[in-house]
Amino acid sequence: MSKTTRATQILAKSGVAFTVHTYDYDPNAERIGLQAAEAIGEAPHRVLKTLMAEVDGKPVCVVVPSDHEVSMKKLAAAFKGKSASMMKPGDAERLTGYHVGGISPFGQKKLVPTAIEEAALSEPLVYMNGGQRGLQVRLDPKDALDVLKAVAAALVA
Repeated sequence: MSKTTRATQILAKSGVAFTVHTYDYDPNAERIGLQAAEAIGEAPHRVLKTLMAEVDGKPVCVVVPSDHEVSMKKLAAAFKGKSASMMKPGDAERLTGYHVGGISPFGQKKLVPTAIEEAALSEPLVYMNGGQRGLQVRLDPKDALDVLKAVAAALVA
């Protein structure tokens, strides 16, 4: 497995401190984020999952703890929209250039507005997908917020 992806290149260029962690990705896992947390031995609320959604028909990226679900109502509100829905997996892959299970908020093919669950910002370090199945990057969530030019909002149900 390559530890250099578009995501890790963006992080390296940005100058933020991060470490790379690999694990055995299970394509049959019911919940990929929870499987990642278990595989790396980390609490699920510190392993953030990256989801692609649409608010009023426009693509957005959503980063939330792997042990929570996104509230579509809160997601729409975070982007000052009326309605939100999850993006179809094929559309998410085309938009980001990553495969489902390996979608990172960093280094996506097309830059889209991003929101991070505000509760995650209270953690000193979190894990986020590094742009490949079985690859996580560990960093300060405030650095992720800055690099992504993301908004922090209450997003979970």
